[in-house]
Amino acid sequence: MLFNSYSFIFAFLPVVFVGAFLLGRYSHRLAALWLGLASLWFYAIWTPRFVVLLLGSILFNYAAAWWIGRESERKSGHPKLILIGAITIDLGLLGYYKYANFLIDSSNHLLGMNLAALDIILPLGISFFTFTQIAFLVDVYRGIAREYNFVNYLLFVTYFPHLIAGPVLHHSQMMPQFGNPKTFRMNPENISAGLTVFVLGLAKKVLIADTLAKGAVPLFSAASAGVQLTFFEAWTGALAYTLQLYFDFSGYCDMAVGISLLFNVKLPINFDSPYKAASIIDFWRRWHMTLSAFLRDYLYIPLGGSKHGGPLRRYVNLMITMLLGGLWHGAGWTFIAWGGLHGAYLIVNHGWRAVSPRLGIDGSSRFARIAGVALTFLAVVVGWVFFRAENFQTAWNMLAGMAGFHGVSLPASLERHIAPVLGSKLRFDGFLPSVGIPSMVFVTLLFGFVLVWGFPNLQRLLERYRSAELSFTRVRNRILPRRVDATLLAASLSALLFFVVVLAIGSAGPSEFLYFEF
Repeated sequence: MLFNSYSFIFAFLPVVFVGAFLLGRYSHRLAALWLGLASLWFYAIWTPRFVVLLLGSILFNYAAAWWIGRESERKSGHPKLILIGAITIDLGLLGYYKYANFLIDSSNHLLGMNLAALDIILPLGISFFTFTQIAFLVDVYRGIAREYNFVNYLLFVTYFPHLIAGPVLHHSQMMPQFGNPKTFRMNPENISAGLTVFVLGLAKKVLIADTLAKGAVPLFSAASAGVQLTFFEAWTGALAYTLQLYFDFSGYCDMAVGISLLFNVKLPINFDSPYKAASIIDFWRRWHMTLSAFLRDYLYIPLGGSKHGGPLRRYVNLMITMLLGGLWHGAGWTFIAWGGLHGAYLIVNHGWRAVSPRLGIDGSSRFARIAGVALTFLAVVVGWVFFRAENFQTAWNMLAGMAGFHGVSLPASLERHIAPVLGSKLRFDGFLPSVGIPSMVFVTLLFGFVLVWGFPNLQRLLERYRSAELSFTRVRNRILPRRVDATLLAASLSALLFFVVVLAIGSAGPSEFLYFEF
């Protein structure tokens, strides 16, 4: 079930919302159980056959956590061996479903083998619920987590706003909220804020990301088919995908935060205007922030981080972390290349930070900031080409076009406006007739860049004004004249935007979020 579908918006969400607060009047434990069962139903609508797998994973990890905790408290047995065994089984299950066919295919190509592919369907959200539980097991072993209430643990893992595409949750962020009776008492301010954020996130997905897909999909498909894209064609495809992914993932994050606010639950910030980053280091502090934190805390630091072995060891740890981060996103060599590219970016970035002060270079000036944002954005766009491409041939084709190796041409829709200004001496071939990019894609691209660099991110705004306590109504009261009814204005604008989005969903139908694939 998609957040941007009629069945979710008009059926599932209202029923779960009403049920949670009706039960919350009598028992917060019953309300938590209701949310947990509703989350399982949400998952079952997607893939009924894998509900047993999800429940089996939850029961196994809950039992392993209890066993590790008991052995640690008694200071007997071998809790570390239990931890290693449990993580091995978790990763083995993830590896089978996500990477078995990738390994078979790679073996066939690299070693000349002739192994048959397995009939495997990737369970939705397996990476997210596996990583969430591995983090919990490690923290139980470290003595910083315990959970003896199975209902709360069930809800922690299956909580439907995060289950399919994140964020990667941490027990310390969620368990206290699920165990608090006030969570299941209706809060009008949180409902108002939640609905506003949900509608804005929905608009990002439906009106912006899905429109940009009409430019990214056909152009990457053309490159995959061997068509040599020209400079403007290749850059249109790359930038359309760059902003499509941005608004698709940002929209999902906003919708997850908005839905959670309806239930008085505050999700961790997972997206903080990453294209405003002035360095790759800053980019990874802003993009998929919970995954970055997981990779840092449970992979990079255990490998030694930056505190052991000097700069060389640090760079090796960075590269290993990013290669595995790339592999986490998808079972393909292009994902590994994307991770390796970002690993190289980070190594260069750390090296530059170490060298630039010795060269007397001031990185705090306005010019340096603008140059840093531009260079970082360019590096990220190149990385996204590998991330999106089906294979290396497609990626090289796109990059060659972006470098101008296949010539320069303008889309026909822009040529009509530019050619009269430039004069009759300059003419352009226009876009590939078979691709036919709608003019709305270019309008949306420009509008998207304005939003990316000209406006604050919704989740950062929520964090700044304490999203669980202060609604957007009060935020607007700070910036609107007192004679303007901010509540009425916010409600009217949200209702109008919601109406437009609902019409758009009705005409085109709901589309999956890009991160559902990972």
